[in-house]
Amino acid sequence: MGKKLHPLLTLPIAALALPLMAAPAHAADGYDRCHEGYYCLFSGLDGTGDIVELNANVPDLAVYGMADRAKSDWNRTGYVIHLYSEANWGGCTATTAPRGKGNFYSTYRDFFNGVRIGGPNGPSCGISDEFRVKAHV
Repeated sequence: MGKKLHPLLTLPIAALALPLMAAPAHAADGYDRCHEGYYCLFSGLDGTGDIVELNANVPDLAVYGMADRAKSDWNRTGYVIHLYSEANWGGCTATTAPRGKGNFYSTYRDFFNGVRIGGPNGPSCGISDEFRVKAHV
């Protein structure tokens, strides 16, 4: 026959388990949704909206539904990220420095179509560095 727990033992065990179940987990929001080691693009400002996390080159962001949609980013890698205005690494490029995070200036919102992690840069979009691409947070 099976053993039965004494009624006085089951009550304290249940009482101890209750606080663990009652504490809701905090879901990451905004920029915090971007995991370490990834480059993230967001469809909204300040890391809001849809997110795409990348850890490899992407010649066409349309595959992820992010072509011409990004408004902010966070580079949580140690590499320079090259953003291309056209798919298949065409058009002009801008860069995001390692650990760079922020909103793109209005000229560069809904503008990029390809991403390359590290490697050579393409023709400049007329900007000297990431400081002119992003308003820093």
